[in-house]
Amino acid sequence: MKIKDKTVVQNLGFCGFGGAANFACVDVLDGRVARIRPLRYDQDYTPEDLNSWEYNVRGKTFTPGMKSLIPPLSLAYKTRAYSPNRVPFPLKRVDWDPNGERNPQNRGISGYERISWDEATEIIAAELVRIHDTYGNRAILVQGEGHGETKIISGPHGCQSVLLDNIGPEKGEYTVQARQPDSWEGWYWGAKHVWGCESHGQQNPQDNEVWDISNNSDALLFWGADPETTPWGWGGLLPSRLCYWFAEIGVKQIHIAPDVNYTNAVHADRWIPVLPNTDAAFQLAIAYVWMTEGLYDKEYIETHAEGFDWFEYYVLGSEDGVPKTPKWAEEKCGIPSYRIKAFARYWAKHIVSIAHCNGGGFIRSCFAHEPARLEAYLLAMQGLGKPGVHQLKLIEWGIQGIFPVPPSKVQPNLYAGYKGWKMSPPKHFIPKTMTPQAILDQENSISWYGHVICSMDRKDQFLGFEYPGDGPRIHMIWSDTPCWETCWNGGNAYQEAVRHESIEFYVVQHQWMENDTLMAD
Repeated sequence: MKIKDKTVVQNLGFCGFGGAANFACVDVLDGRVARIRPLRYDQDYTPEDLNSWEYNVRGKTFTPGMKSLIPPLSLAYKTRAYSPNRVPFPLKRVDWDPNGERNPQNRGISGYERISWDEATEIIAAELVRIHDTYGNRAILVQGEGHGETKIISGPHGCQSVLLDNIGPEKGEYTVQARQPDSWEGWYWGAKHVWGCESHGQQNPQDNEVWDISNNSDALLFWGADPETTPWGWGGLLPSRLCYWFAEIGVKQIHIAPDVNYTNAVHADRWIPVLPNTDAAFQLAIAYVWMTEGLYDKEYIETHAEGFDWFEYYVLGSEDGVPKTPKWAEEKCGIPSYRIKAFARYWAKHIVSIAHCNGGGFIRSCFAHEPARLEAYLLAMQGLGKPGVHQLKLIEWGIQGIFPVPPSKVQPNLYAGYKGWKMSPPKHFIPKTMTPQAILDQENSISWYGHVICSMDRKDQFLGFEYPGDGPRIHMIWSDTPCWETCWNGGNAYQEAVRHESIEFYVVQHQWMENDTLMAD
């Protein structure tokens, strides 16, 4: 039986920067996707051709394998491609008339009618001219950032900026919705004020950490980490294989999280359930035990750190009269004081690293800068950088690089053709989480600190900004990242904002009728 007409090699990753490791073979039969399967690297090459590598540690061997480790989302992508809500042609909201009543209050309520590509492009062009002539280009809010399924030439969102950079006398004068460093929030606002590691605030570099941990660590703390699922869009299932590898070579895996996630259900030697967003209390109590029992590396602190006396002053209660004891922490974080003491003593007597998949809820909640910087303090107290003592990233990371495939001697780079989101500081912008407030509060200005995008250094966090400043308010939104109301907190406020009468045109580029697309004109 014929099972395919051809096979196309496709990257089915979800990081959206033309990278990731989810290379797949897509079998096509009669013009449709028949199946999706891993790409075998050795179908045309030998391991020697690929300059393959391996780890030999404690009598065991780890290799990256000879096939891509694509995750379930990629394997099942045929379902996404042929989804019933796929939009193969332009649609216009039935009660939105660019020459008459626009009915913004009905966004997300009224239905759609099919229009031609010519009509769609003519409407967008006419609206751009009208907005420019009436208000100026800064009245256009560009939602185009971050991750997606697109690649290099199409760009990971932000493609509309290529046009807007080149129209009118105000070239590039549109307003950007600046995406906060949501993947690294606590590290960005907290940890990098402790240990630097610009620009994201996580330990950097990560080179050879897996090798070092495999050889030297007794235990790995997975603090709010779920490497069985979180890294799917970037590194596929390689982090999963690493968890099995650590178990095989005897590196204990201790999980600290409120929930039994997919990883600690399978791999945890010990699960410590902490109440959500109370990790800082747990960390302070660990520091208290180390300080009062002399269980930290004093020589390292004396030679590699500054300001430890102020941290000690606070932990021991000299600042506020409240010693941060395990008993004090118990009431806040839900971990019994005896377990906090036992854990602190175990950590101090063993060689321990901490693993994250960027950080998860651990550094994405209110005041997340606190646990982020406290982690840097704790690692320093045990000699950060000594053999086996690290902060390990299991996403956007590398063993030999970002791609968990055998490294070639010459790696081609296509970024000369990149047309997508720019990580450089925008000239005019609104932080993404403040978009609803910027639209709904028509009477007042809003203010904040920093460009907020992930590529900025610490100094940027002390720069003040204001909207609308000396420019117009937003009257048009052009989005090719329509996931505000489902990927971020405050979806109801966002829906209310895009129904505001000041938003005269809301255009969305997306292949599926979902999320913010349902609100578009």
